[in-house]
Amino acid sequence: MTVDGSILIGTRDVRRDAVFHAVEAASGAELPQPFAEANETDVAEACALAEEASGAFGALAPDTRAAFIETVAIAIEAIGDVLIETAMMETGLPRARLEGERGRTTGQLRMFAAEVREGGWLDAVIDTALPDRTPPRADLRRMNLPLGPVAVFGASNFPLAFSVAGGDTAAAFAAGCPVVVKGHPAHPGTGELVSRAIRSAVQSCGLPEGVFSYLPGSSNALGGALVADPRIKAVGFTGSRGGGLALVEIARRRPEPIPVYAEMSSINPVVLMPAALAARAEALGTAFVGSLTMGAGQFCTNPGLVIALDGPALDRFIATASAALAAAPPPVMLTPGIHAAFTAGVAALDSNAAAKRVGAGALFETTAAQFIADRSLGHEVFGVSSLVVRCTDLDEVAQVIADLEGQLTATLQLDAEDVADAAPILALLQAKVGRVLANGWPTGVEVTHAMVHGGPYPATSDGRTTSVGTLAMIRFLRPVCFQDMPDVLLPPALQAANPLRLPRRVNGVREAA
Repeated sequence: MTVDGSILIGTRDVRRDAVFHAVEAASGAELPQPFAEANETDVAEACALAEEASGAFGALAPDTRAAFIETVAIAIEAIGDVLIETAMMETGLPRARLEGERGRTTGQLRMFAAEVREGGWLDAVIDTALPDRTPPRADLRRMNLPLGPVAVFGASNFPLAFSVAGGDTAAAFAAGCPVVVKGHPAHPGTGELVSRAIRSAVQSCGLPEGVFSYLPGSSNALGGALVADPRIKAVGFTGSRGGGLALVEIARRRPEPIPVYAEMSSINPVVLMPAALAARAEALGTAFVGSLTMGAGQFCTNPGLVIALDGPALDRFIATASAALAAAPPPVMLTPGIHAAFTAGVAALDSNAAAKRVGAGALFETTAAQFIADRSLGHEVFGVSSLVVRCTDLDEVAQVIADLEGQLTATLQLDAEDVADAAPILALLQAKVGRVLANGWPTGVEVTHAMVHGGPYPATSDGRTTSVGTLAMIRFLRPVCFQDMPDVLLPPALQAANPLRLPRRVNGVREAA
């Protein structure tokens, strides 16, 4: 499989005079391969094909759709080492990280395929008619149906798992929605390779060509045109707060507003409870830096805030963390833009009298009163940077948490002696985040049925959802009720004989499949 810089619209490769180039992350040098800049014409053609494919793709039997998703996983694996080498060059990420991310991507696809086959996501519910009741009750049957074409935006920091074939695409396919991807300009070669694999799966499974299209490009206007297209019915986005909110506003202004599921910014507070901090300050400091520096700090779950009681134990934690940061190798950041934003964020902390740099690296400290008084101290700095908040007592810890914006994660480091004091802290945290950890570190998001990778605004634009795990499918589904519909016209999932043998609830009771 080769990369030639094309736009992929259904089965067609499209070239344009306007091009852009990726940059080698390690050197900053422009890479030679030109990539076509998709334009509004390409958006319209891709969305038209997606709309044409929507009915047939959404009506596929669960087994057929699951087989397609599995074929996508096989096709990505078949790309071979060129995928890893291309991603290494474009992102600066190490081989082991990218090989693991490829496994995560294909494993996620297979998990969604299994979920599609199981059928519980349809949420099939039947309330049979009660003709003898006064007044009579109609026959009512409800199930989830796909929304329609979904726009997916590739992320900069995960060129595989949160990009062309990442969680948003996998969830949309599982829900029965065609996908139009706006590729991230930082890794267009990686994006094209994965896109060609998806297209080969569409073709080998005999599906309509509009099930998938890929639009590379470096302009914000391209993404705006995609969200504004009336045939797009939902959007999946992972990126900055500014980018996510801009798409939300475009979607809001449409004649038919649509949901934008944007994962945006988070500083992921870590609360060091007193007994745990006293007993293992050094171990916590070392483990904290391991999490902070993972992926050059370019994880959306990076621990950017530490909250703890002031005192000698916290001094020990900071000293250990500072030493560990000094020993860490200098990171390669994903793009010049991300590096520039990181540099600006650290400079803002350096210039803020309320924030004091402690030791090596971009580790800062402040007091609870200063943190609460200055909202800018809670801004995300995407990279290896974190702020330690010194609190006088647990009441101040609670005040700091109460003042936080919505977050993706929060972590409690606690020992047995901390459990009683942790209970009210946990109650505050769970109102602020999508995932609460005990004695772990937030970097690393397991792909499982129970995972929630989301959180209240501004961590995401809709705190009721997740972008990881099988629950992510519900973003691209909507419930439809059929009343007194002849059995032959009903979707198979709601027919009396249950021909697909799917799990259903009939008159309030779970039906044996």
